[in-house]
Amino acid sequence: MICPECGNDVLVYDPRTGELTCPSCGYVVQERDVDRGPEWRSLEDEEESRSRVGAPLSIMYRDHGLSTVINRIDADASGRRLSKETREKLLRLKKLDATSQVNASEARNLQQAVNILQIYVDKLHLSQSIAEKAMLIYRKALRAGLVRGRSIRSIMAAAVYAACRSMGAPRDLRELEKAYPVVKRKTIAQGYRLLLKHLKLKVPVADPAIYLNKIASKVGLDQKTVQEALRILQEAAKRGATVGKDPVGIAAAALYMACQETTQNITQKDIARAAGVTEVTVRNRFKGLKEALEQKEKEAVASKTK
Repeated sequence: MICPECGNDVLVYDPRTGELTCPSCGYVVQERDVDRGPEWRSLEDEEESRSRVGAPLSIMYRDHGLSTVINRIDADASGRRLSKETREKLLRLKKLDATSQVNASEARNLQQAVNILQIYVDKLHLSQSIAEKAMLIYRKALRAGLVRGRSIRSIMAAAVYAACRSMGAPRDLRELEKAYPVVKRKTIAQGYRLLLKHLKLKVPVADPAIYLNKIASKVGLDQKTVQEALRILQEAAKRGATVGKDPVGIAAAALYMACQETTQNITQKDIARAAGVTEVTVRNRFKGLKEALEQKEKEAVASKTK
């Protein structure tokens, strides 16, 4: 848009009045436009006393925050007690409002799912974006009929696990089980595979490097060892040694190998306990990484001799 008076193409919009004006000549190009800013309610003229009329929509609520609730009130705004007829009328309105909610069973399902999700958010310290992603996945599963015949806890846990992986902040199944022991790892894994199959979720493969700092901090390793373990993981990934393996076990084995190269006295038992895996897992993954790196050294020596 340009100013029809002077031809200036730089216009100024005033959100308070909804006017689009030209700063050069002062011509009002457009007036009474739709104010797309937030609605404010203020009983005073001070800017600090302004407050929003209502909370924004959020997928975390079973009704997105748009439901109505009629409380039991026995007095009016001035404090005078209401008459018996008025109280009975309000009670009938309250019952009618409660029974007129659309699909009450689905609302109860979503409310229970939100309560379970809040447990994982508090125990795993998840961000708001991950929580909203998990709730979105659960709503899709509910609409697809995947919750019918299954426990709400298991599907919600699987949705949290899928949301963490899709948002680039994966959590191990052991962490989810520890946060809410009622749902076991096997049940979460079954629900996760169910979501992937029916909802066509695109979840990236977890990078083992994400777990390096977490494991290293538990056993007290320095940053030099972490950098060495990261280099080992990068070399192993080029060889395909990390494909199809548990990322936590691969990260633990890389840290153990880095400790050997940096001459730090850390046992497999310490690494396994910090990572939450068994010593057998660390030992097997360590052998796989060692074979991959030794194969690289043999190929390098062979290329030099040629």
